[in-house]
Amino acid sequence: STFKLALAQLSVSASKANNVANAVEAIATAASNGAHIIALPECFNCPYGTSYFPEYAESIPGETTQALSSAAKENNVFVIGGSIPEVEGDKVFNTCTVYNPQGEIIAKHRKMHLFDIDVPGKITFKESETLTGGNALTTFDTPWCKIGVGICYDIRFPELTQLYAEEGCGMVVFPGAFNMTTGPLHWELLQRARAVDNQLYVVGVSPARDTSASYVAWGHSTVVDPWGKVAATMEEEEGIIYAEIDPTAVEEVRSSIPIRTQKRTDVYKPVTHIK
Repeated sequence: STFKLALAQLSVSASKANNVANAVEAIATAASNGAHIIALPECFNCPYGTSYFPEYAESIPGETTQALSSAAKENNVFVIGGSIPEVEGDKVFNTCTVYNPQGEIIAKHRKMHLFDIDVPGKITFKESETLTGGNALTTFDTPWCKIGVGICYDIRFPELTQLYAEEGCGMVVFPGAFNMTTGPLHWELLQRARAVDNQLYVVGVSPARDTSASYVAWGHSTVVDPWGKVAATMEEEEGIIYAEIDPTAVEEVRSSIPIRTQKRTDVYKPVTHIK
């Protein structure tokens, strides 16, 4: 059976309380419009930046995750909680929590690949200045399909999505804040590439663009189907988009173009999960 997916492209301010309230309101709005699964953007409760991560970081469970838990339960929906800075001991992680319609945390993904880049004359950013990378794949089950989670820079590493496909995922969701340099070049391209390579749905959820912020997000939250076609997308402003997801499309594509059974394992080794 199909399900309705909502992507909430949220504006982010310096006020954590306002950001969380905004997310809770978006969840209620999307649920009232019939969404079964609602996804939020990366760093939806704080500005994106290495100096902000430790300042806004909280434990899980904590105030932000409690609010998302209540929103999932009150609206009887699955919530993919974008990401927030999570503190554990002396480490800070960029973490996505996932909630079932009972409000229980059913998955927690810590961004594995940290965004450390230097594009001369355009952008230099080093998440590793304040963040620690996670070490685990993250999947969760729904009544419709299994879903994998990555965060932003994780999408650039094809091995991760390949492993999610091997583990039976029909969709991979990437909350992500690409910027004004990498966004126009790669945001949609990477989502379509991962979708085509692995014959599954790929979803990217961005914050809305704030040109006055120290880090300006590209926006353009997008859903790509297993054929690599853009099923839903938006511009840079705040809003919610919806897509009807048909998990049978995954099997349709895989049986039509059966690359999964045609791999030349006599010539090369497939990617394997080191457990």
